[in-house]
Amino acid sequence: MEAARVGRPDTELAIEYDNQLGELMGLLVQKYGGSSVADVECMNRVARRVFDTQKEGHSVVVVVSAMGKTTDNLISLSRQVSAQPDDREMDMLLSTGEQISVAILAMALHGMGAKAISMTGPQAGISTDKFHTKAKILGIRPERIQSRLDEGFIVIVAGFQGLSPTEDIATLGRGGSDTTAVALAAALNADRCQIFTDVDGVYTADPRVVVQARKLDEVAYDEMLELASLGAKVLQSRAVEFAKKYGVELEVLSSFDRNPGTVVKEEVDTMEHIVVRGVAADKNQAKVTIHHVPDKPGVAASVFKDLAASNVNVDMIVQNVSEAGHTDMSFTTPSDELHRTRSAMEGLVDSVGAAGVNYDDDIAKISIVGVGMRSHSGVAHRMFDTLSRNNINIEMISTSEIKISVVIRREHADKAVQVLHEAFEMHLIQQ
Repeated sequence: MEAARVGRPDTELAIEYDNQLGELMGLLVQKYGGSSVADVECMNRVARRVFDTQKEGHSVVVVVSAMGKTTDNLISLSRQVSAQPDDREMDMLLSTGEQISVAILAMALHGMGAKAISMTGPQAGISTDKFHTKAKILGIRPERIQSRLDEGFIVIVAGFQGLSPTEDIATLGRGGSDTTAVALAAALNADRCQIFTDVDGVYTADPRVVVQARKLDEVAYDEMLELASLGAKVLQSRAVEFAKKYGVELEVLSSFDRNPGTVVKEEVDTMEHIVVRGVAADKNQAKVTIHHVPDKPGVAASVFKDLAASNVNVDMIVQNVSEAGHTDMSFTTPSDELHRTRSAMEGLVDSVGAAGVNYDDDIAKISIVGVGMRSHSGVAHRMFDTLSRNNINIEMISTSEIKISVVIRREHADKAVQVLHEAFEMHLIQQ
């Protein structure tokens, strides 16, 4: 995305500090998730916080998700009339959740005496690609937002949506409001992007699974990107990609208290002292295995070309050792994309000369992440040994410089997170 960088140039930023709060004064983009705006009481709490932020001297753009379980309810409603709803019509339906939120929040702010205006994604100048239900932002024309900010308005933008090349509403997929917020922060040259949620920061593990999980004061972009893409639900991975690419200062906080959160930032040398900063579990995974594939050039290209054409996200890929000129090929994909995967696989088995295909959605991906892994040895051994001693079998393995991921049975996911958190002494992490 080549985001338009409008607004005040960097050299003209108002670098002022509020003596009481000690915070940078300027333009803030704040995003509030579904649990933060779940009902009228929550809406009023958010409105008060947003209004207080403006009264402290900040210009404010707010991005909100649909209220509570609205998106889930809309999906359920669609399933009652169609087993496989059309993606374009799903976007028409799902985008209404955020539009309700922005209007209600604007009304709440009006009731408090604030100047506020709500906008849909298209009205805010957000353009996307053509892929419905999982579109990517291509660009932003934020002139309309900027003009309202200049007039003293709080601008409230519907997250999760934009306008496709065919001028249809397109949604960005689960967690897409995070991406909306960060992309707007980049386009508006905002001083900070704050992501408000129902937790007060980024933890070493899901605190609902690991009681001893510790909140991190800071985390590197690369670490957060891995954690987000590997199952940590605090931030959407694409939002972190935008933040890293455009240097957006990102902060994760709770909308229910005023405690400091977690800052997502550029990596610094001191971060390498912590070998493993977090462990994540992704239970929304499925494994696809194509059996007895001819082991010859071009077969893998054919398989993944068709998957790419169907916009299927593929993660871990494993190919077994060839026997008698044939091999098995396995890969993982989000389980909610299995319908696309099955469609892509129709006819492919015969065309490549494979014996068949198997789908397994009873798996989970467990990952450990830390920039310190670059300079410390023995991490993989400790991870594999820990899982072995707890009778947890590993089915697939994937590594990078700062993470190790394994596929295991879903029933062992929580236990795996708990024992790995203890093995790497993440409860002792000191910032």
